[in-house]
Amino acid sequence: MLSKKITRIIIIVLLIFANIGCDQISKKIIRHRLSESDVIEVFNNHLSVMRVENSGAFLSFGDSLSKSVKNILLSVLPVIALAFALVYIFRKETINTVSLIAICCIIGGGIGNIFDRIAYGSVTDFLYLHFGSLHTGVFNLADLSITTGAIIILLQSMVKRTKVE
Repeated sequence: MLSKKITRIIIIVLLIFANIGCDQISKKIIRHRLSESDVIEVFNNHLSVMRVENSGAFLSFGDSLSKSVKNILLSVLPVIALAFALVYIFRKETINTVSLIAICCIIGGGIGNIFDRIAYGSVTDFLYLHFGSLHTGVFNLADLSITTGAIIILLQSMVKRTKVE
């Protein structure tokens, strides 16, 4: 029977690769099936699927930076941060399950976007939500994974703080 430590490592790796896989498969489909002028409306026009190649970060932040500064801010620093996160989750065995899942989502999403940036020079975004005057920027599954993980961690910290007070 596998030890608890090995089982934990396998689960972490599977969670991270599941996030990367879903992200990369969805982006590959979009890159091969949609041109940058195509827009598909679904769910009563509340969700648009379109192809946007984003050479910046979230909402094209940093798009106008020089290539060297952009590489440092959008590739090198995130790789370092993800490496620290990986070391953290492998070393700290007392992380609760929900936090572990959230951190794996953040790491998997981060790796998915960094892979795009290195392999293609931009990140493929393709989802856009709009409900009346409320709308998002164009995003991808890696962004969704990162955001979901961050929200889970934020909510957990708020719940912990409420319990302490």
